Amino acid sequence: MDNKDSEAEIHPLKTEDVKTQENHEPFVERRIVKSSGLSRLSRWRTAAFFISLFLCLIIVFAFSFIIPCPERPVSERTWFQYYNNAVPYPFLAIEDVNEDRVQDVLFAIKSSNGSSSFNTSCLDEGLLSPCAFVAAVSGTNGSVLWESPAAQDLQWLQCGIQQLGTDAAPGCLVVEKPLSLTALDLRTGEVLWRKSHDFDATYTLLTPLSVIPDIDEDGVQDLIMFTAQRGQVKVFIHSGINGQQIGTTGSLSMDGNARYVRVHLHSSSYFLFYTENSLYAYSLKDLCSTAVGVDVKLSDFQLDSHWEKHINHATHRLELLSLLRFGDIHYLAKVPGRSRDNILVVNSDMARLIHTKDLHIAWSLNVSHLLSEPLLGYYKPDDHGIILESEIGPNRKKIMIVESESGAVQWELKLNSRAGSPGPATLPTADRRSAFLMWGDYQEPGNETRHRAALQKLYLFHPSYTNVLLELRNSTDQISAFTAALFERSRHACYVLLQGPQASQGPGPVSLMKRKLKEDVSVSRVIWLRRMAGDDEQHIRDRLYRMRFQSRD
Repeated sequence: MDNKDSEAEIHPLKTEDVKTQENHEPFVERRIVKSSGLSRLSRWRTAAFFISLFLCLIIVFAFSFIIPCPERPVSERTWFQYYNNAVPYPFLAIEDVNEDRVQDVLFAIKSSNGSSSFNTSCLDEGLLSPCAFVAAVSGTNGSVLWESPAAQDLQWLQCGIQQLGTDAAPGCLVVEKPLSLTALDLRTGEVLWRKSHDFDATYTLLTPLSVIPDIDEDGVQDLIMFTAQRGQVKVFIHSGINGQQIGTTGSLSMDGNARYVRVHLHSSSYFLFYTENSLYAYSLKDLCSTAVGVDVKLSDFQLDSHWEKHINHATHRLELLSLLRFGDIHYLAKVPGRSRDNILVVNSDMARLIHTKDLHIAWSLNVSHLLSEPLLGYYKPDDHGIILESEIGPNRKKIMIVESESGAVQWELKLNSRAGSPGPATLPTADRRSAFLMWGDYQEPGNETRHRAALQKLYLFHPSYTNVLLELRNSTDQISAFTAALFERSRHACYVLLQGPQASQGPGPVSLMKRKLKEDVSVSRVIWLRRMAGDDEQHIRDRLYRMRFQSRD
């Protein structure tokens, strides 16, 4: 009895443990079964992970080593395209025609046949021979992408129109005389539509043509064009989708032969028409209403209240004494400002910048007769400069770079020149400035009596070396058109030359050349405008050869 009590005192829970253990055994068995299931699931997950990893590695390996990556087009440094028995038109356009991310070249010639690559003729479009061909050549190697006999005779070519035709595709507009408008597909050169007007031959086309919002609400932007004839400016609006004229022909009365420039003022868009002694201002809304015949509503368009106060709505003259007393207006150009476009007004002896915010003169500068349209570039980082090329004597010209904000002359150069010499061009550089390209013949100090007006040379100037010119090439041939561009985004800076006989000389050999700028820089002749201590010609060439270019959005 005592032993039983002692055992109970020593193991008071023994009996309960035995029962608990008996009850716990089935639960343990269940845990073992469950653990076994989880283990198998874990093994399946591990296998699935490694299989997925293995498949990913196979795909990466295939794309990296087996499947070739698309090759980036390799641009030739220089290429040529030749035509025989042709006359070039003074037009060059730079666009990516074949969508390979390299810019291509569009140009026009008058000829009986196209190149041997396409074997096209004027008869293919029902035109008499010779006729105007528009062609696109590859920027990479100069091969012909397409050719199109587009008009009997061409008076204007404009490419880069973003929406034309039923597919709203990029295209070119060809204007011929008598007045006819033809839309070409930028990708293929196919004719999208043709429309003509019954005018006599005394009109003058005002260029460029302008793209405007979708007036007829067919989903494609429309086109507005102007012609001047005996003190009247005619206004036409054409549908971008099929070329049909929208509304009627509007008419604007002016006191002479007019030209125009379009300026943007925040949400407003104005067309400034200028004659020799007058300046007229029309809002986009006014012009559309005049052409269509009814009041046109334009979304997101607002009139500029300050401008409206200075426009005589009976005559549409811009009533500003400071502008009207200029007289003898030769050029009107828009100059981008910090928040809106400003206006550069140039007459026979003076250039003036007008602030469009308050319509006051910002600065004035003495300038003789201009030889080419004012051009924009960057002499200082991100500050617009205006390039003015003016005549200073027989076969002599002066090129000035003028700061747009102050009118201060930042740099100037005097050159010999010849009639018909191309105007300047600019290329954006990575230091947020510009490389300037200009044609002429520089005379070394002390050799002013030497006269070589027939020789024209291409020079490069960059603001990092204000005392240096690089002579890139020289030519005695007739240059019909010249331009410079970045053929690939932020790289491959090139210039393009279209050379051939003038229309008065009759047909002859025509050449189109693209030349990579660095190829000429490496073999260029260094011209010292001012010699400085430590200057080294090869060092200058090397530095400018390594110059990087940067596209501006």
